Amino acid sequence: MKLKRTCREVTHLALQALEQPLPLSDRVAVRLHLWICKYCVAFTRQLKLMEKAGERWRRYCEE
Repeated sequence: MKLKRTCREVTHLALQALEQPLPLSDRVAVRLHLWICKYCVAFTRQLKLMEKAGERWRRYCEE
């Protein structure tokens, strides 16, 4: 179980988490990385924002 992850690995895992739940070890590794990396925190916030915008757009198109 590798707990120390690079930014590249964390961004890959964050994108993967949009499609399916991550295993516990990966979730823990991402959280630990996010404690020390402000850039990955910003990236994950942007992902969440884009996901919400996509949901709003789909609802708007259905109306």
